[in-house]
Amino acid sequence: MDAAKTPTVFLKPRRAKPFFMRHPWVFSGAIGRIDGSPAKGNVVTVADDRGTFIGKGLFNPDSQIIVRLLTWERDEAVDDTFWRRRIERAIRLRRDVLDLSATQAYRVIFSESDGLSGLVVDKYGDYLVAQFLSAGMTAHREAILNCLMELLQPRGILHHGDDETAEKEAMAMPRGILRGEAPAGPLEVTVDGIRFMVDLAGGQKTGFFLDQRENRLASARYLKGRTVLDAFCYTGAFGITAIKAGGATELLAVDRSAPALELAQRNFELNGITNAQVRAANIADELRSLKKAGRTFGGIILDPPKFSRSAAGMERALRAYRDLNLLAMQLLQDDGILVTCSCSGHVSPEMFLMMLNDAATEVGATLQILERRGQSADHPVIASCPETGYLKCFIGRVAK
Repeated sequence: MDAAKTPTVFLKPRRAKPFFMRHPWVFSGAIGRIDGSPAKGNVVTVADDRGTFIGKGLFNPDSQIIVRLLTWERDEAVDDTFWRRRIERAIRLRRDVLDLSATQAYRVIFSESDGLSGLVVDKYGDYLVAQFLSAGMTAHREAILNCLMELLQPRGILHHGDDETAEKEAMAMPRGILRGEAPAGPLEVTVDGIRFMVDLAGGQKTGFFLDQRENRLASARYLKGRTVLDAFCYTGAFGITAIKAGGATELLAVDRSAPALELAQRNFELNGITNAQVRAANIADELRSLKKAGRTFGGIILDPPKFSRSAAGMERALRAYRDLNLLAMQLLQDDGILVTCSCSGHVSPEMFLMMLNDAATEVGATLQILERRGQSADHPVIASCPETGYLKCFIGRVAK
């Protein structure tokens, strides 16, 4: 369907600038009127209030993001050729920036950053895990799956639904097998030469925290010869990397999820690690208990889950981050290394840094920032959509 025949979404006056600059999310408040009767998932043209063409995208009247823009080219059709071209481009980037001889698990498609707003695809060995995070992408699912099967030839494609996103998009897309078969159980993959068992069926996110891959390697360089606490360890990736790639001498890995810790223990054994202990506990409670017991560590890793999913929760999230980091700094030995992360998109790097300084001041310490980092290169950030740069990782030295 060409641009002349597609329904057109006209914006309100003075609301078009972000979209001419290629921000992909057209919220309901920016829309003036709609010409035509597009159904959920249909391709629509977006124009400013004077009718000037801006782009084309996928329509969802039930979402706050009514249009997710895909192309700013008037003559580019959103069809099977379009999906193939975008997916090929995404695959090509990963082959350019990753050493695929040492890494079998990585993000193939990162939504807006790959021009495919609402679609995430991760590769784990011979399997793909997809997340269709918008009703528009879900409507074009079969064409997208056909491309993935042809270009990557996986043994199976699994889907990980997200309940919160499904509610916002007014759609149903639960977990399940989309194509082929699922692995019989946890799957072994190699990431930067380290072996991990990954639960594709029941794990968090798509089974592994792929966005932290480069941060794990970077932090390991500072942990040689240190006793390390890995809080919110999930299946142990930060701690295992600290030992295998960095030479940490002892590890305590803590998480509240018993299934995650079972897999962490398997990962320690898989890599021949005998100097690690796992413990199931609420992290804040465990940090207080360790302080009361007089324990100290040469390095502490904090990689908590998202504390805020909206701007309204930002202040509460910052307080939670402050409390955790304050406790961690109290447990660090003088000149200890703190690796602290946030995946809350509404908390900016500057806000996070101010929070860290506040915590350090209360402890009576100076926090020296050694590295400020974001997500791995297979999770690129596009300049037109700063929201794609959600992950913050600070590596610092706490001088008391």
